[in-house]
Amino acid sequence: MKKLSVLLVAALLLSGSAVMPCKAGILSAQKARIEQNRINKSIFNSVKNVIEQQSVYTNKYDLEGLKTLYSDNFVNSDGFTKDVYFKLIEETWKIYPDIVYYTDIKNIEFSDNYAAVMVEESAVATSQENIGDLIAVGELYSTSKCIYYLEKQGAKWLISSEKILEETSYLKYGDARYVNMELKAPNQTGAGKDYTASLKVDTPKDSVIVASISKENIVYPQPEVDEAFRKLPDDNILERYFKANNINVNEYAVASVGIAKAENYTPDKIRVYMGGLAFIMTRVNVIPENKYIKFDKEQTAKDKENGKGK
Repeated sequence: MKKLSVLLVAALLLSGSAVMPCKAGILSAQKARIEQNRINKSIFNSVKNVIEQQSVYTNKYDLEGLKTLYSDNFVNSDGFTKDVYFKLIEETWKIYPDIVYYTDIKNIEFSDNYAAVMVEESAVATSQENIGDLIAVGELYSTSKCIYYLEKQGAKWLISSEKILEETSYLKYGDARYVNMELKAPNQTGAGKDYTASLKVDTPKDSVIVASISKENIVYPQPEVDEAFRKLPDDNILERYFKANNINVNEYAVASVGIAKAENYTPDKIRVYMGGLAFIMTRVNVIPENKYIKFDKEQTAKDKENGKGK
């Protein structure tokens, strides 16, 4: 019996020595996963905090505070440096002193030192313009989808770049505030490629709509663009064909809309006046032409002969 008990103890010792390393390996992996989850949560919260703090600073119009969230080498997808970017923000706040921003974080992806945050943003504001002897009150509404790219510099996460995927803005005065209108253009096109911008307006009764569509390169400072107004066709849709620029910048399709009305001034006279104005702007991202792609001319010629190319 004593020999048997010794054998049993020996067997238990041997089995324990075999199992212990396995358990240690599992515990070690669990500890590593817990630690990695802790790190991931910390990074996620740090990156999220930057975007949330950005919204706080913009709604307080705190330009200096906002600058602390951006890297000194910041440049966005329009090629605007940090200095130009913040000049545009400052000018926006001067034009629209009551502007309010809303930010909805849709997704956060990150590695050790880099992060990308997908957001949907909107802004609303009022505007006053002197038109003749009248003061016209306008309303601004802007929406966009964009990605903020962040980089960890030391212990801080800073915004290093920004890419706007979609962007549309409406500025409406007078009766135009109550009229449905839509400007359609492609979100993205190739450099030098043709595209169509179309404007649709629900024309109010007893009104005549005049409108124009133009395009503007997204550069700074913004040049003035000549507008050619024309009466909206009977189907309430105005279209223009454009060729995207080939100077490697993005652009806006821009529509200007005027609502003309008429009323009896005297029994034998009619007064025609502008009852509303609207400006709509939508972004068209232009993909630069890659001039460094080399083709095998001999193979291309063979493909054409075989009907594989055009």
